Amino acid sequence: MRIVVAPDKFKGSLSGQDAARAIARGMGRALPDASFDLVPVADGGDGTAQTLVAALGGEMINRQVRGPHGKPVTAGYGRLSGGSVAVIELAQASGLALVAAGTNDPLTATTYGTGELIADAIDHGARRIILAIGGSATNDAGVGALSALGAVFKDANGQPLPPGGAALASLASIETTALHKRLTGVTIEIASDVRNPLCGQTGASAVYGPQKGASPDDVRTLDDALRHFADVSAAATGVDVRDVPGAGAAGGVGAGFLALAHALMRPGAELVLEVLDFDRHLAGADLVVTGEGKIDRQTLAGKAPYAVAQAARARGVPVVAIAGAIECSGAALDEAGIACAMPTVFGPMSLEEAMRRGDELVAGAAETLARALCLLQR
Repeated sequence: MRIVVAPDKFKGSLSGQDAARAIARGMGRALPDASFDLVPVADGGDGTAQTLVAALGGEMINRQVRGPHGKPVTAGYGRLSGGSVAVIELAQASGLALVAAGTNDPLTATTYGTGELIADAIDHGARRIILAIGGSATNDAGVGALSALGAVFKDANGQPLPPGGAALASLASIETTALHKRLTGVTIEIASDVRNPLCGQTGASAVYGPQKGASPDDVRTLDDALRHFADVSAAATGVDVRDVPGAGAAGGVGAGFLALAHALMRPGAELVLEVLDFDRHLAGADLVVTGEGKIDRQTLAGKAPYAVAQAARARGVPVVAIAGAIECSGAALDEAGIACAMPTVFGPMSLEEAMRRGDELVAGAAETLARALCLLQR
């Protein structure tokens, strides 16, 4: 039996790589003659760069860049084997996790450091940039990152705008000559499952601003500023992206990069599977095992296990899953292409203990699942 093991991370407990090893170890105890193809996956969130570097070869590059509030931070990005593809996670340089809890100011937070990472990757030969944009502290429409790449955003007096989303209310002109020169021959693909528009009740500021520390007044300020940015950028480029699904991703990074950097918006998990050449791993497989920390409705709306299940279904390969918690029905799983899901915890246990014992519990669940498969084969 040939089994493809393709989990995402169990957040706070196991990386995708560690989860895959635990699953293979556990299943191997019950299926000693099985062969395992470990293909950890990701959905464009944190860990995407490390997952792709580990699978395809390459290296993680660390650089000192500007953090979300101007202080230097050390941020990493992945340079895949060959050097022409770079995987950059916005959260590394512009993420909420870089800011002390309760202190983030989304009015002034900037994505400038993310632009510095992109610039470094291009300077070292990258021609395809995969930009994973989860976990941002920012609401600046990506203007900070675009500034680091050469764009100039000015107010009515011809002065460059200060950092942050609130300053976009004063935007009067955009100069993109240096930006477009820098990006000549470069493709930027944004990995994101967010479908929100830029503005309004379902836009970047209203939905995600409070998570970043925005008060109700801040949300109105930021939403108005993004609306103004959309007006000015549309006038400058002839492209109005405010209602494009995903324009509101990462505080409007989607909108800024779509309008000014000619970026492509891609579902994160789908993009990762493409880069991994996942279909090649499915050829000749008898079973796929996927999983993540929690399988719920969000998972089935397009996260990595769902993308894995859809790819396997297209090839006629059955899929099972392992998760720390399962919060959807068997019927919903079946509809998504997952034949069954096995929880890692079967009795009372605190979240802290479950996360601490993640390796042991995932391996145990995998062994139980494999023994059930053995019964079906008799």
